[in-house]
This record gives sequence, C-alpha cells and structure tokens, in this order.
Amino acid sequence: MTIKNALIKNAILEAALPSVPFEGWTKQVLENAAQECGYTKSMVHAVFPNAEHDAIVHFSDWADEKMMATLSDLRPETLRVRDRVREAVQSRLDVLASHKEAERLAVAFWMRPLRKWKGAKLVWKTADKIWRWAGDTSSDYNHYTKRALLSGVITSTTLYWLNDQSPNHHDTKGFLDRRIDNVMVIGKVAGKFKTA
Repeated sequence: MTIKNALIKNAILEAALPSVPFEGWTKQVLENAAQECGYTKSMVHAVFPNAEHDAIVHFSDWADEKMMATLSDLRPETLRVRDRVREAVQSRLDVLASHKEAERLAVAFWMRPLRKWKGAKLVWKTADKIWRWAGDTSSDYNHYTKRALLSGVITSTTLYWLNDQSPNHHDTKGFLDRRIDNVMVIGKVAGKFKTA
C-alpha cells in the first residue's frame, strides 16, 4: 500500500467513524465520508474494493498504527515484559475509546462463522506488533505460542471492555491485569510474560 493510498484510507475511515455507530459499516457511509473528504464516491471502490469488509480491516490496522504511535513515547526496555504487554493492550483500547460502538460493530462483523478466521488473523497481527515492540525476537515455537496467548488476552479484554461502564474503563484495567496474571501461570510459555 502506498503512502498516498494509506492517507486516503485514513481520511475516509476517520470521516466515516462518527456515522458508523448510527448507520453501521456500510458502503453508503463510506461514500458519504469520501465526499466529505473531497473525493468522489468511486474513491471508495478504489481504496476499499470490498467496501465495508476492507474498511473494517483497515480500522484494525488504523488502531494498530495509533497504538504504535502512542507506544513510541515509551522506552520498553525500562519496563518488565508483562508491563510492556499491558501498556500496549491498554494503549490500543485507549485509541478505540472514542469509537467504542464502531469497534463493537466491527467485532460483531468478525463473529460471523465464515469471517472468524479473518478476525483471528487481525488479532494475531496486533499481537505480533505488540510482541515485536516489546522486544521479542523468538523464532521457535515460543514465537507462535506467545502470540496465541496474547491474542487470547486481547480478545477477552476487548470483549470485557465493550461492556465496561465503569469510569474511564477502570474495571477493564483490572481485568487486563488479571488476564495477564492468569497467563503467567501456564508454565514456561506463560513465563515469557514475566520480567525480562
């Protein structure tokens, strides 16, 4: 994807997000957003050939990008590995906080039986970005098990967060800590979450 295409996708997505909670992830919403950005409706087909499907995929990539930008202010080497992971997952949820209903609809989209595998791949992609930022360089079975475990943490915490009504999602932060604690007791693989 070229930088220009990425910028166009981001512009259309960000223009569409305020309408998604009310109208859903639809081609019409994307076309209206494109026009709001000064493009023609046909631009949606050019950058999101599969309309809402591609837009929701990009929404995940966009959230990852924002998460990584937030994490750039931190020095991961100064944190325990488990704290790096927690900071990263929490940063992504903070990015999505203003778009909670759009995320809820995106999760519902990926929960359909024929789409679950794609949704799982997106979560894996997020987990991989987090582990790479956290300093993981493993290439053996640990590479896969660590990402699988973190994918589970991301999925369960996101689902909890979607239903969290506590101030500033305080309860979600506690849930995330507990999930990481749970993972730490699964033996050697879970031990990778412990201090470096």
